[in-house]
Amino acid sequence: MKLLHAADLHIDSPLRGLSRYEGAPAEDLRLAPRRALDNLVRLALETPVDAVLLAGDVYDGEWNDYQTGLYFGRQMARLGEAGIPVFMVSGNHDAKNRTMRHLKPPKNLHVFRTDVPDTLTEEGIGLVVHGQGFARWDLSENLAASYPARRGGLFNVGLLHTALDGRRDHARYAPCTVTDLEARGYDYWALGHVHSREIVRSEPWIVYPGNIQGRHARETGPKGCTIVTVDDDLKVQSVEPHVLDVTRWEHLTVDLTGVDDTDQALSLAQQEFQRLPDDKLVAVRVTFTGRTSAHAALWRERDQMRNELRAAANYQPNVWLEKVKYETAHEDLTDADRAGLLADLRRTLKSLGSETGGLGRKLERHPVFGAIPDEIKGAHGIAPSDPQWLERTAEEAYQLVESLLQEAR
Repeated sequence: MKLLHAADLHIDSPLRGLSRYEGAPAEDLRLAPRRALDNLVRLALETPVDAVLLAGDVYDGEWNDYQTGLYFGRQMARLGEAGIPVFMVSGNHDAKNRTMRHLKPPKNLHVFRTDVPDTLTEEGIGLVVHGQGFARWDLSENLAASYPARRGGLFNVGLLHTALDGRRDHARYAPCTVTDLEARGYDYWALGHVHSREIVRSEPWIVYPGNIQGRHARETGPKGCTIVTVDDDLKVQSVEPHVLDVTRWEHLTVDLTGVDDTDQALSLAQQEFQRLPDDKLVAVRVTFTGRTSAHAALWRERDQMRNELRAAANYQPNVWLEKVKYETAHEDLTDADRAGLLADLRRTLKSLGSETGGLGRKLERHPVFGAIPDEIKGAHGIAPSDPQWLERTAEEAYQLVESLLQEAR
């Protein structure tokens, strides 16, 4: 038996904020989740698999129109024509109270109830799937605790959208523990919600496949699904990742230690561009680091550098520059500088950026912050309640002022 486990498709995710980027491949990025789903269906047909498991957040929220549902239905019908059943639970993004539009699913698509756990069986392949979707987007109950007992003589799968006991950058929806899952006695837990691949445990198998397509700069690296192979004794033989993404987000760190000028910095970044994959669109963020005498020039000429890097990216196949960040420091900063004004400035900014400094609370209450769409906040990691974000922001402010003071010396 072969099963394809995927989650967090986020079909037609709006990708707000791309219009702010000159030359952004907005159409390619907008269609990327659909094209990744095309790849999923192709993989399921070519493998072939015996069933597909979708662990929530198939949709990104309410459909703008019925085209989203029609597209997904067509893809599932293709699987149905090949005799492949699909088992699906809803998550926080496509919870029952969040998606008002509905279409009757194709016969092979089995959508689990949201009021109680349910069990669906495919006797012909020896598979039983237990699952429950989200009735509300902010569901905080432990759904797993109510899942039915294991059924003997079949391969038992638990299909669940959950943050388990908490995962970084993910809200704690449908919380539960690994012990809760183990107690059900299932052979495989097909989880969703976390956008990075993670094998939580292998006895029993508890797996996050990650999302099938990165949606913004914080979701870097290959994205895809998992193929589970089960032997005749109903034991998991292998759990293998398969890449499905059609666009990729990458972060490049360029160390400028010892670099003397911006031309050298640009050359080093260009070398990194050449190492990127050329078989798909890559949206790349460049971060310069290290102690360098070019520090002040980099900050002073950052607009020129950004556009030089854009041009360099354009010369590579399928590369788009998303952002440039500077985390460099002056190579020749003296002890006197550190003990004087700059040291006072750093202490002040560090204090403001601390949890007790109040800056985070002030930002969250500011009307401008409230007007920023959640998608943009997520894509750029804007999180005033996060001490690490406050610390990074304060450090960037320090670096900017430091470069201006160095230039004025």
